[in-house]
Amino acid sequence: MNTNRLSPTIEKALSDQMNKEIHASHVFLSYGIWADDKGYQGIANFLYRHAQEERNHSIKFMEYVLNRGGKPKVEAIPAPPADPESLTACFDGVFKHEVDNTTAIYRIVDLALEEKDWATWNFMQWFVQEQIEEETLASSLIDKLKIAGGDRATDESLVTLDKTLQNTPNDVPLAQDATGDNP
Repeated sequence: MNTNRLSPTIEKALSDQMNKEIHASHVFLSYGIWADDKGYQGIANFLYRHAQEERNHSIKFMEYVLNRGGKPKVEAIPAPPADPESLTACFDGVFKHEVDNTTAIYRIVDLALEEKDWATWNFMQWFVQEQIEEETLASSLIDKLKIAGGDRATDESLVTLDKTLQNTPNDVPLAQDATGDNP
């Protein structure tokens, strides 16, 4: 008896996303190594933690496909891009990667809606919320660097930014949770 509760199309889309999350993990790991090599240990630590978070997202997709009776397929992961030229390029790359990931998440949500696969649609809502957090976090990196003076920031500003990112938690509050008392 076939116990797979996923259509072949959705199973493939979920497997593809599992692999996309692993690729994101490799990209952020690569950026972290670049930052570490440049002496930005706090930024590197932040990126290493983010790489682990992306790997965890991949595992969520794997477990979901398996729990629905499917079999996720591990594919070859493309190499990360070349090292960024600057902190601006690094943070812009993080943001671009998150926006691309959001687009892929939305495609799966659309597909689940189209196929009336309510279980997958429901599962994907966690990722929709997560991408709001991820894009907010990536955007705040760009803002923090701009405030510090961008790529022409003083050494003191960059040291402060590096230290701030080392201690910054990965969780970003969602806008819908904001209140007058908790903006």
